[in-house]
Amino acid sequence: MNRARIGNMLLLSALTAFALGFAAWQRDPWWHGMPDASRIVFAGTALALWFALCLGLPYPRRAASSLKDGDAVPILWASQTGFATQLAEHSAALLETAGIASHVAPLDTTGIASLKRHRRVLVVASTTGEGDPPDHALGCVPLLRGADLTGLHYAVLALGDHRYTHFCAYGRQLDDALRQAGATPLFDHIEVDAGDPAALRHWQQQLGQAFGGTSIPDWVAPEYQRWRLAARECLNPGGLGAPVHRLWLEIPADEHVEWRAGDIAEIGPRHSPETIDSWLAEHGLDGRAEVRVPGKAGTRHFADLLAGMRLPVSGDIAGRTPQAIADTLEPLPHREYSIASIPSENELQLLVREMYDELGRPGLGSGWLTRHAGIGDGIELRIRGNPCFHPPDPARPMILIGNGTGIAGLRAHLAARAAAGIGDNWLLFGERQAAHDTHFADDLRQWQAAGLLARFDAVHSRDGGEHRYVQDALRAQSARLRQWVENDAAIYVCGSLRGMAPAVDAVIEAALGATLRQQLLAEGRYRRDVY
Repeated sequence: MNRARIGNMLLLSALTAFALGFAAWQRDPWWHGMPDASRIVFAGTALALWFALCLGLPYPRRAASSLKDGDAVPILWASQTGFATQLAEHSAALLETAGIASHVAPLDTTGIASLKRHRRVLVVASTTGEGDPPDHALGCVPLLRGADLTGLHYAVLALGDHRYTHFCAYGRQLDDALRQAGATPLFDHIEVDAGDPAALRHWQQQLGQAFGGTSIPDWVAPEYQRWRLAARECLNPGGLGAPVHRLWLEIPADEHVEWRAGDIAEIGPRHSPETIDSWLAEHGLDGRAEVRVPGKAGTRHFADLLAGMRLPVSGDIAGRTPQAIADTLEPLPHREYSIASIPSENELQLLVREMYDELGRPGLGSGWLTRHAGIGDGIELRIRGNPCFHPPDPARPMILIGNGTGIAGLRAHLAARAAAGIGDNWLLFGERQAAHDTHFADDLRQWQAAGLLARFDAVHSRDGGEHRYVQDALRAQSARLRQWVENDAAIYVCGSLRGMAPAVDAVIEAALGATLRQQLLAEGRYRRDVY
């Protein structure tokens, strides 16, 4: 019998005792107007039914015990000031809007046995002092050491402040402990510097991708600038893969814009004109109607406003005017792309592969950038700093490993080092076909000829040959990899989270050993931007 039933029975017993006691003290008639028999029967029946319900009905358990439900996603927090707890609760609310069950609990109340009952877990962890865990979570990392969590998939949101020496140290320790226990990351841990809203938006986007492509609204909408799409070129016509486009965007006039190699472009996507026209026709609304935008001066055409917003469902807008609808619209969530250029090139370059949903329709971000946006159109864009993938010390040699459109982020690093005259660079890149998929080929040849790209290993999975994937090429060069690392090289990986990144990681560990691999991670000499 659970405590809820026991409590109800004790309450009923106490009320009965009080009633009998008061009855004994009452010497006058107990009721001046004696109720009739039907009322006494009704009251007695209701009391008996309540008593039966107290004994017979199942009661919901406490929220913490619901961690026994392997289908729900535990969101565990380690917090000193309450910020991590707040973000864990926000994350749970976002998953709930996507129809995904979750439970929020302190990290230290969840044991290894509970974790083993789940397929996925999220961890939001603060770092205090000089790299210390919050007080309540002191024993959590040692508990994970030696555990076997094979089959568990996890993600870590690490909170910290870069003004302290050991920035986000506790989140990094948890990430490493979970990896060492055999758990698999849903995506690389995300570090948040002093509540940086851009990093939190990145966490939201990664959650959306990890949980089945769920589109999760931004907690804090980006403050976009308007960049002009200057040119666009398909780089792989006739190739086996989906089209890959190189885009050139003009830096906004009279704007001071800076970024570093490794930084990210956050794009505000827009629906296709066909989607907006179809939605307006379905609801009998006039897209030319002028509407005021909350918080902004002037008016816009209703159709133009709709293009950048989540389209309401029919039941939410029945009988409402365009202005009434405009007042409640939410912006579309942003999309992220690695920046492929550096500011000294006087343009921002992107590399975008067309993506499609299960019905074969173009993806929201890639469809806008590669199909619907016209040359000369404005693109809503904001640059997000990505310090976890910023360049290494210029004195270090650099090993760059990537596949597919992941070469975009690597190109920016090569461009930065070429501009500085640094030639100790080794690029390993994998794609489908040499005839169609050697992105940025002219740039790479130019850097090789100038002695700014010491080695370039390209592999193509559909062309046959001994080495089909980039991890195969790296494995074949294990001795060279060890030599470069002994010479203080940094390793940067950019591209697919599933497939390439874990395979490359396994080769690195096999070639260098687990201890050295971990040392490189701790020193920031092994960095990844994978998605």
